Amino acid sequence: MKRNMRFMTFLIACSVPITFLSCNNGDEKKEDNKAVTAQPMKILFVKHKVADYAKWKQVYLAHDSARMSMGISQFRLARGIDDSNMVVVMNIIQDVAKAKEFGSSDGLKAAMKNGGVLDTPYVALFQTVRGDSSMVPQMDRMMVIHRVKDFDTWLKVYDKEGTATRAENGMIDKAIARGIEDSNMVYIIFAISDIARAKARAQSPDLKKIMEDAGVEGKPEAIFYRLTR
Repeated sequence: MKRNMRFMTFLIACSVPITFLSCNNGDEKKEDNKAVTAQPMKILFVKHKVADYAKWKQVYLAHDSARMSMGISQFRLARGIDDSNMVVVMNIIQDVAKAKEFGSSDGLKAAMKNGGVLDTPYVALFQTVRGDSSMVPQMDRMMVIHRVKDFDTWLKVYDKEGTATRAENGMIDKAIARGIEDSNMVYIIFAISDIARAKARAQSPDLKKIMEDAGVEGKPEAIFYRLTR
């Protein structure tokens, strides 16, 4: 995944998490292996650690008008499950160029410093290709990130595995997205009904074999977080 330091500076204060990635209504029926297709949305995803979550959140919310002026829409915040000072945020943008422009602003750099950000943000810019808008009671989420040799080949193997198999392992399909700058970067979001099973599945030899067959390159990253708003 490409990392542009100026771009990451922008993302830390102007990103917002989502409960699900979809614009379809809940009346649409979902078949096994076929998530309800969402209208494409450009999403910014950021993960970083802060010294004090309450302080960071206050600074983050105070910067909302600046984000909105650049066409950046706010959703919900999330925190790491294993480390509550690890912040996960997402947002929707209308114009990538404006987002990058905002990312280089001195005001944003000051907000980062005032918010107590401790590390270099992990950043992704992607566009949704599938989404399930049905409401679920689970607030826990897992995002799986990896690069593939060919997206269409990967998707066929992913669909063959099936939603039922993933659900049996505590993973409820919510969204699939592709990288905007690299379309073979894949981002998958699951609602988690059983975190122990989900973590075990993420490390299982069976899933490793499926990923190899699908053409996954390198070691995938799994990020576990809990929605807060």
